[in-house]
Parts: sequence; C-alpha cells; structure tokens
Amino acid sequence: MKKNLPEPDAEALYRALLAQVNAGLVDIPDPVIVGIHSGGAWLAERLAVDLGIPEDRLGFIDVSFYRDDYAEKGLRADVKPSHIPFDVNGASILLVDDVLYTGRTTRAAINELFDYGRPARVMLAALVDRGERELPVAADFVAEYMQVKDNQSIVLHRADDGTFTLTVEHAS
Repeated sequence: MKKNLPEPDAEALYRALLAQVNAGLVDIPDPVIVGIHSGGAWLAERLAVDLGIPEDRLGFIDVSFYRDDYAEKGLRADVKPSHIPFDVNGASILLVDDVLYTGRTTRAAINELFDYGRPARVMLAALVDRGERELPVAADFVAEYMQVKDNQSIVLHRADDGTFTLTVEHAS
C-alpha cells in the first residue's frame, strides 16, 4: 500500500537541497559529484546540470557488493555498474543519496570510493534524513528531516520528465 505524501513536496525539497549545495560548494575548486544508485544517482544528475558541473565530473556507484548485509540480502536484480569517470585521488567529492537512514549505505559508498583512490574530501548530500542512525554518519546538506514508522520507507520516484515525487511505502 502506497501513501502519497501531501507534504513535503519532493520538487521543493530538491530546490532547497540545490540551494544548500550551491552555497556549500562555492569555495571548493573543481568538485565532483557521485550519486548512489538509484535515487541518489537521479539527484546527482540533476544537481550536476543545475550547478554547471561537466558530465565528466559526474559519477555513479552501486554499493550492493559493499554492503555489510550483502550475505543476508543477496544480489538484487537491479544492480547497476559503478561509473567513476574522473580521478578520485585528491578530489573533493559530493556524495549524493536520496534518503539517509542507518548510515550503512553511506559507509558502503565511502568504502567503494576509496577503492578508486583517496579523495581529499567527501561531503554528503541527502534529500531526506530520517534519523535512527546505526553508524556515526551525518550529511553536510539535507533538505528535510522526516521520521516514519519502522515498517515504512521513504521512496523517491522520478517521472519521465525528470520531476521527483516522494512516497511512504510499507517495507517488505
């Protein structure tokens, strides 16, 4: 059963996140963006366009193989290849995810980034932070803090025209 959120509006949240990231990156020369598949990748694509960051400074990672619960969950059918078209060594990376929750996805993403090299800095941007961290992870840029029940998840959707919506769904 899906329940559409009347508030907050995902497009309004995106604009708020964009404003924060734009202000936060002003003193950082040549930042790169890495989106975590899938919602974070969608956000990263749009942020790169809106911030004027060239396509060769935009990357994507799928953390499936880096998750500490990989043995329990197994391989999902929708695993995407990671694509990092720039040198990670010494880079200032904006890591983008749609929903920050336990911190495990962020930890897995950082582990994967370090397999590519040693960045100078990794900043985290999330559209929604739902709290309840299991690991000491905090985002540098967050559009909204939102709590939902333990048996629910916040899901970002992207329409064919690129616009975003959020739903609260019962976790399976």
